[in-house]
Amino acid sequence: VGNPNVGKSVFFNHLSGLYVDVSNFPGTTVEVSRASYGRYDVYDTPGIYGVSSFNDEERVARDVVLQADVVLNIVNAVHLERDLFLTQQLIDMGKPVVVCLNMMDEMRAAGMELDLERLEAELGVEIVPTVAVRGVGFAEMEAALGRARTGRRSAKLGRQIRDLAAKTGGNEAEALLVLEGDPIISQRHGLSTGGEREVLYIGRRHRVNEILEEVVRDTRTQVSLSAKLGRWAVHPIYGMGMLLVAMTLLYFIVGDLVAQRLVGLTEGVLGNELWEPFIRGLVGRFVPDGSMLSTILVGEFGLLTMTVTYLLFLLLPLVVGFYLTLSILEDSGYLPRLATLVDRSLTKIGLNGRAVIPLILGLGCVTAATVTTRLLGTHREKTIATAILQFAIPCSAQLAVIAALLATAGPLATALYAVIIFACLALLGTALDRLIPGESSALLIDLPPMRLPRARNVGRKTWMKTVAFMQEATPWFALGALVCGILQVTGGLDLWQRALQPLTVGWLKLPPEAATAFVMGLVRRDFGAAGLYSMQLTPMQVVVALTTITLFVPCIASIMVTLKERGTKQALVIWFGTWILAFAIGGLVALALIR
Repeated sequence: VGNPNVGKSVFFNHLSGLYVDVSNFPGTTVEVSRASYGRYDVYDTPGIYGVSSFNDEERVARDVVLQADVVLNIVNAVHLERDLFLTQQLIDMGKPVVVCLNMMDEMRAAGMELDLERLEAELGVEIVPTVAVRGVGFAEMEAALGRARTGRRSAKLGRQIRDLAAKTGGNEAEALLVLEGDPIISQRHGLSTGGEREVLYIGRRHRVNEILEEVVRDTRTQVSLSAKLGRWAVHPIYGMGMLLVAMTLLYFIVGDLVAQRLVGLTEGVLGNELWEPFIRGLVGRFVPDGSMLSTILVGEFGLLTMTVTYLLFLLLPLVVGFYLTLSILEDSGYLPRLATLVDRSLTKIGLNGRAVIPLILGLGCVTAATVTTRLLGTHREKTIATAILQFAIPCSAQLAVIAALLATAGPLATALYAVIIFACLALLGTALDRLIPGESSALLIDLPPMRLPRARNVGRKTWMKTVAFMQEATPWFALGALVCGILQVTGGLDLWQRALQPLTVGWLKLPPEAATAFVMGLVRRDFGAAGLYSMQLTPMQVVVALTTITLFVPCIASIMVTLKERGTKQALVIWFGTWILAFAIGGLVALALIR
């Protein structure tokens, strides 16, 4: 158990070995990892700031803690004033606790000294200093598990808990939660909720502050550069400057260096000039040229030509570039500060700053980002964020192709596209905020230290996310190419183009073959965007086409995840709504830009 971003998963992975069961906790969409360690079942609970019932994550953690024989509490040594609130609550529940004081190296680097023996005496439980990323303290932690004990709580609180425990079947942990006003636990025992939450919380906060005054000494003589950068990142003026710098660097790395220079080499030379002629010649030895099988394998939408070129020589470099930059931003500690910076803006569309995380992850993969909407606090916020992701956020592969197309269309087309998509996002969020009852929840988020990204962490995250994306994308790209190839040889593609011609040619003012991109977009939106890549389009046609394909239907994987996360009704409303919104807005843009 621990606050978010304290390294719990590293401890869990050490204890669990190879065999881990990950499943949704009953009655929720929150995933809980479970494994075996010796005679114990080990549960990795969601990151929480307190044991209560404010959201799904806290309710899941609460139910696991109530059943626990031993609680291994992971604490960030740099943020003791925050993390020890949860520690003291676990102690007040009467649970046997072992505290792992993680990130001790960062605490020392920050110029802080700790009297570990005094802290143990004050809390009454064993404390193990650790540096989880290097495995320091793991052996001591395992030994301490067998010595877990209950800690110190105030005599007055102890009497209140013991008196109430007679009505909760002797369960002191549940008695504390009743005192703190937990409605579910109170109802379980037929008791009215206690009115002591504010008093108990303030008392616990005072106790933590008093302990820290005794055990922590700050030896810093001046504020570190890391701390200064962290403060600047959330400053309303300096923070916007840092955001502009970050986005500019992101553009030059992904949009220029990768999307233009690197992809020009990989797709233009390796794909079009080397791979495709080679594979056509190889297949031509065994399959007659112009036959149905030849068209499907090495034709315009060939499984062995276009699919391989797009996947390996166009998308792979772009996806690696995007995830590399995202991992750098994440490992540096900048992303949580970005959430803080944009909190006020996102409240205008019914969200809070935490929603920036799934929205940014959506620029990598909308499917994965839809799953991460679970970290939002309310059903309303999850609904709004999911709708915005499916309607208006292009994934990394789609964004990469968009960047490549816009780079050829010029700065005016790029600016117009950005303004249109941003306006759609803002209008959609505003409309949902007014239509769905409720209001935004308050932002509560951890701000880790700003630091230089660790090459090993960045490399591992980039590798894992890229592999996961390619594994998920490859079969859908192959399916899309196969469908388009079959439609081409059977004449279905011409029928589809003629059926959509009133929309693509008459309404959107695009070439007839643009209909093919929307066929491919039904399978994956990035595949549809890639279908526009080889067309001869004017700069304004590029804006219209990219606007429409960006707002077009979610890919099959995304809609399946939305079905699972938000239910059939919401998923179908989103899917059909994207058809209407994409072509309606695309047509209006065409009327305004193309004469």
